[in-house]
Amino acid sequence: MNEMTPVDNLPADIDSLWAGDGSHLPEWFIAALKVPREEAYVEISGAKVHYLRWGSPEKPKLLITHGFLAHARCFAFIAPFFAQDYDVVAFDLAGMGDSEMRGAADTAARGREFTEIAEALDLFADGHKPTIIAHSFGSGAALTAVTQSPDVFAGLVVCDLMIMRPELLEKYWSRDRASPGSGNPDKPNKHYPSYAAARERYILSPPQPVEEPFLLDYIAYHSLKNEGDSWTWKFSPEVFRRSNKPDEWLNMGKRLVQAPGRKAIVHGGNSLLFSNDSAEYIRELGGDNIPIIAVPEARHHLMLDQPLAFVAALRSILALWATNA
Repeated sequence: MNEMTPVDNLPADIDSLWAGDGSHLPEWFIAALKVPREEAYVEISGAKVHYLRWGSPEKPKLLITHGFLAHARCFAFIAPFFAQDYDVVAFDLAGMGDSEMRGAADTAARGREFTEIAEALDLFADGHKPTIIAHSFGSGAALTAVTQSPDVFAGLVVCDLMIMRPELLEKYWSRDRASPGSGNPDKPNKHYPSYAAARERYILSPPQPVEEPFLLDYIAYHSLKNEGDSWTWKFSPEVFRRSNKPDEWLNMGKRLVQAPGRKAIVHGGNSLLFSNDSAEYIRELGGDNIPIIAVPEARHHLMLDQPLAFVAALRSILALWATNA
């Protein structure tokens, strides 16, 4: 039985705590965080899954998730722009953010997370088919989800998923870069004596500057937790205990093109992981019918570089699909 419970390990006004008096923040961001939302856990397979929800239950459904080692609040200032027209759920993947680890962390298990959370929150009720919006690693998991359950989702918007020609991806990895999700599952997370010390260690992957530094501070704040006299990362080391192989990433372009249902791609115009050549590669693989939108001046972390342009790109895709429904 799935049982919803309010978040009980976070202050209700945690975003306000981070923001202080808000005088340094733009009005659009303050307004987005003021849009009414539900924050709670739902229990799935004996583990708590953390989610945020906006909008009205009778509206079309959006199911949103984040990249590797990130959390749902990557979309906490994006999702509110869809609250008027949609029932929007952003959730933390298992072992990341404020969701507990459950089961395995392999490719198949990650795909099942989308149907599990959708079922737990009744997103399939009355014949609804949620549209998935996912960033980076979450997009790869979402591709698995729509392949596993091709008839229950309305579409998938892939946001800056790492897709390169295999030979270019191997060159990218050879430059001292690890494949996504590499890490030691048996090594405990490091503890730091203060939040400031931990914040200094927070970096993006791939490393990049951001156009909106206050958003990076926001994401970093929600990536850490206080434990007694120290601070440490929220994610569980168990997320590194994965069975996926590098060839899954080498074949990501084919996986995307062959995945069932409607698909669209939004990527940073300056992304290191999805370039104009990536778009050409998708076309060569047979993905001519997949809309591909580049967000100018954005890198991999679109929501931190050009959040409002990112919103506009997502709105365009959803409007196109609504027109062609």
